Amino acid sequence: MSNIKLYRHPLSGHSHRVELLLSILELKTEIIDVDVLGGEHKEPEFVAKNTFAQIPVLEDGELTLSDSNAILVFLANKYDATRTWMPSNPVDASAVQRFLSVAAGPVAYGPAAARLVNVFGASLDHEKAKQRSEDILSTLNDHLWEREWLATNNPTIADIANYAYIAHAIEGDVSLEPYPHVIAWLRRVEELPRFVPMQKTAVGLAA
Repeated sequence: MSNIKLYRHPLSGHSHRVELLLSILELKTEIIDVDVLGGEHKEPEFVAKNTFAQIPVLEDGELTLSDSNAILVFLANKYDATRTWMPSNPVDASAVQRFLSVAAGPVAYGPAAARLVNVFGASLDHEKAKQRSEDILSTLNDHLWEREWLATNNPTIADIANYAYIAHAIEGDVSLEPYPHVIAWLRRVEELPRFVPMQKTAVGLAA
């Protein structure tokens, strides 16, 4: 087994998705917190690991990887013997990729952005982020009306990638109450064996 290290911030949903898959796959990992608020991710030592100066970063032996979705694909392909978290057949694999794009697009610019304003004081248009949140949550709620998981009939890294920022949408003043199918999906993710939660904050509607 390789020596795996995860450089993360405990309030980062991008970090959490990697940490969650590592736990589900039962991969022993050294967790290293990066002081993002203090600018540690912009220091030369960290930039040498990721030239984009972003968390998370995963080290697996001599291999260094960045970008949370890319890390999910790597871990699932390397360590999931069942081939369910990242399916090998083209149809299911493309369905997973579709929702990795959702995580990097509408969810990132919606719930994640709204939360960034409240939790990290980001200079973003909060109202626009909340509207985008409502748009994507409504779409996902319809999508999940007659299905349990986002991409296939089983949980995949698509579910892992989208979970954290939607589960913590309330921290960006985005209520999940109008979206019962999304809430049910979140609960299914939380019931997965070896699920680990992301740290909550005291901001937003939850305060």
